Amino acid sequence: MIKEKLGARLDGWIHAAFPFLFARAVDPNLLTVVGTLVSIGAAYAFASGQLVVGGVVMLLGGFFDLVDGVVARHWGTSTSFGAFLDSTLDRLVDMALMLGLVMYYASQGDRVAEVLAAIVLVASILTSYAKARAELSIAHLPGGLLERGERFGILAAGALFGVMVPALWVLAIGTTLTAGQRMLAAHREMQLVDSLARDAGEGA
Repeated sequence: MIKEKLGARLDGWIHAAFPFLFARAVDPNLLTVVGTLVSIGAAYAFASGQLVVGGVVMLLGGFFDLVDGVVARHWGTSTSFGAFLDSTLDRLVDMALMLGLVMYYASQGDRVAEVLAAIVLVASILTSYAKARAELSIAHLPGGLLERGERFGILAAGALFGVMVPALWVLAIGTTLTAGQRMLAAHREMQLVDSLARDAGEGA
């Protein structure tokens, strides 16, 4: 939702806020990998029960994830592999962060929070996969209620402000609804594509 509304403006904001990133050419794939490694450190902090530390490290990793594409577009170094790498490592980060929370709450014997974190893990990956798979057949699938940016922000806020369990409730419900929204949207759009294809075939 945020990405769809503000995506076109982000490049300009990042250029204005972090001009040092554009002083010399930097490999955007390197930024992607560094951000992933930092975020895995956040997942380790979560698994260790250091939720505030995990939230801070998570934001640092998110910074690299935010700017890698902007840097690539600025220097004209965007590649198909770069997009693939970014998307694939995003899924790794999503899984690692939630797995860290599953491990932490399991070690604490908090079954409710453990199950919530597991639901968020599964729903997040399902949501991302639904979009990627649908866009093999249709041009664009609407993001829905909670895209990755919203999920990331809610999780970080939960860690930093000591409200992780309420954040997990919001994420579990919101991400599941988003997965459902994307499936319904895919069904609607794919029916239209199939209908146009049938009409074209009959016309021929």
